Amino acid sequence: MDPQILKLKRKVKQYKEVLQNTRNYRQDWQESLKAKIITTLEAITKDVGLEAKIEERADMENLEAIILSLGNSKSGMYQTVESDIKRHLIKHNGSLVYQQLFNGKVIVLIQYPFIEGYGKPQPPKNIAIYRPEELTEPFFIRHVEEFVNTITHWEDYDDDEQPNNKIGFQMSYSPSLEE
Repeated sequence: MDPQILKLKRKVKQYKEVLQNTRNYRQDWQESLKAKIITTLEAITKDVGLEAKIEERADMENLEAIILSLGNSKSGMYQTVESDIKRHLIKHNGSLVYQQLFNGKVIVLIQYPFIEGYGKPQPPKNIAIYRPEELTEPFFIRHVEEFVNTITHWEDYDDDEQPNNKIGFQMSYSPSLEE
């Protein structure tokens, strides 16, 4: 048989395997993974005392998501509309998302906290993409830990970690050797 045909046959076989994997991953999500993600996140948040709610988003079949959300709150900032009327800026406290991709794999990402009307939200931070069988409890614990670290860093933001951010004359001042 022609070597080019053999090569093409192998590629077609691989393609069919990938399509079957997508069907298997989607079936796994529906039959067990979705429930596993929810129960595991509930157990972890309970064990560590993290007040969060777990939401299921199922607007589109096979593109569903499980979201561990810290909810919304008043930011402590407000806009004065009139002397006795104030409009509070709402703070979205961040979330950890497990979402199905088009191919049945699961992307895990962190949505940063943000305050409506105060800058633009940062794009989500991608943690990784997993096949359903790869998502085991140690991964969930690491994801929640990375989520807590990320939002803690956001809440405690300052410029100490930014090198060379001095203000004023110190930026360009260099004493002359003659002094």
